[in-house]
Amino acid sequence: MTIQLDSPGIERAEAASSANDTDLGSLFDQIRDLDAHILEAVKRRSELSQQIGAAARESGETREAQANEMGVLDRFAELGNDGKTLAMTLLRLGRTRRS
Repeated sequence: MTIQLDSPGIERAEAASSANDTDLGSLFDQIRDLDAHILEAVKRRSELSQQIGAAARESGETREAQANEMGVLDRFAELGNDGKTLAMTLLRLGRTRRS
């Protein structure tokens, strides 16, 4: 089978492929941007959570901190089991690490 490079079908297929590549590239760029924002937000959340944990221990208000952790699980419940996993990961990341 021989395909002519000047065939109209080839040009359209190449043009469609280029358009899809451009759309995919743009979508991947948006994902990368969101990932960067999410990473920064998670880091900031972890810092705040560690500060809260330290303050709660000093003041003896650990029950209030635990109640707030349960609220985190509730907020992510709309994502189903993956939401629970994500919430637990965020909680784990935010716990104060002892050296």
